[in-house]
Amino acid sequence: MSTDIAPAGTVPPTDREDKPRWLAVIVLAAALALDAGGVAVVNAALPVIGADLGIASADLQWTMTSYAVTFAGFLLFGGRAADVLGRRTVFAIGVGLFTLATVMAALAPVVWVLMVARALQGVGAALSGPASLALLTELFPEGHRRNRALAVYTAVGASSFSAGVVIGGVLTDLFSWRAVFVFNVLIGLVVLAAIRSVLPGGRGSRQPLDAVGATAVTGGLLLAVFGLSRAGHEGWADPLTLGSLAVSVALLAGFVFWELRAPNPLLSLSIFRKPTVSAATVAAVVFFTAVLAVLFFAPLYLQGLLGYTPLQSGLAILPMGVIVVVSSNIAGRVMARVGQRPLMITGLLLIGAGVGLWALTPLAGQYWAHVFPAVVVMSVGQGVAFAGLTAASLTGVPQDEHGVAGGLNVTAQQLGGSVGVAALVTLSASVSVAGTPEAVLAGYHTAYLAAVALLLVGVVAIAVLLRGARRS
Repeated sequence: MSTDIAPAGTVPPTDREDKPRWLAVIVLAAALALDAGGVAVVNAALPVIGADLGIASADLQWTMTSYAVTFAGFLLFGGRAADVLGRRTVFAIGVGLFTLATVMAALAPVVWVLMVARALQGVGAALSGPASLALLTELFPEGHRRNRALAVYTAVGASSFSAGVVIGGVLTDLFSWRAVFVFNVLIGLVVLAAIRSVLPGGRGSRQPLDAVGATAVTGGLLLAVFGLSRAGHEGWADPLTLGSLAVSVALLAGFVFWELRAPNPLLSLSIFRKPTVSAATVAAVVFFTAVLAVLFFAPLYLQGLLGYTPLQSGLAILPMGVIVVVSSNIAGRVMARVGQRPLMITGLLLIGAGVGLWALTPLAGQYWAHVFPAVVVMSVGQGVAFAGLTAASLTGVPQDEHGVAGGLNVTAQQLGGSVGVAALVTLSASVSVAGTPEAVLAGYHTAYLAAVALLLVGVVAIAVLLRGARRS
């Protein structure tokens, strides 16, 4: 069990000495909110964006996919770049690129400019995300203080999805869809202004950056997410879909072959020998598949079947953000006593129970009787599981590899959120072909039940991977 004892010859930091560190946590969490909310905030404004820029409904999803593709594709590169070139440097570059791209999106006169801006936002998020997590672990050694810091950090990340839906709906209703991007620009500027004064400098490892591995894995992930996203709309027989996936498999296989032999690999595959890292990777995939599936289908259910407005739909999910913050902080406080394994397993089971309640929602559902209980149960699970899996993703990993380890876990999150959700959307569509309200609801329920099954598989895998593991 972890204790918070200072190394010999050192003095534990006082509360006053901790204040600058907590300012840094706030800055890092704000940047995480930009990255995590990059999907949810824009999602609420999609119909208005489509109408204003003349985007066909079939093409509107690429406003989201262009962000997801580059975000997932560049994450491992971003994590390793942070370790090699310096975490603060790469973090600043990522936040700066994200902010500039957001300005471009806010001013976009035509659809292709918006698509390019969203893709650049994804690259910026892929650079800043792993670096921010590595900076946090640099500020707080393993122990009670790190658990508390991770609880705050993960609470912001996990609640950003639901908060983003509400903020996006409010800004779009009151002003325009461009206000959504202006809001993010303001946050980005505040983070950039604070970087130099509150974040530790430090230098990178001075090792050469594995250019071959970076090119192979980035290209492979880009094509994988692109192909799987396209398959959900164009079908699996589409030549571009099949070609993208085939090249992706070849590149990722080549990446593994190269990494096993490279003197300075981008991702040391021995990292998967650490049970906590493997368990955290599994947890990230199933967590984000289930949670983002609910955040995709729930607004469709609330607006399409219950007649909610976009703002009402966002407010219906708003309690999720508050509950996640509370449950994540509680999880961070008890982690030192119970360990990460119980948090991941308990959290995923609660998410499964919440998703199961969504699968019971009727055609004429009532908010307090059917929707609110599902939101509450699932939200508690989100906070508990996310705190555990984030801490586990770095447990036992050398400090100079925290950037790439963080990048690996966020990559797993993005793959779950893109590939997993695309698979569930395809499954739902296959059930709801009749197009009647009853058929549409049956499609949602089928997707939810599949997500529950995936969560149970994840729980079993984590229990096996961490069997007999000591609390950490």
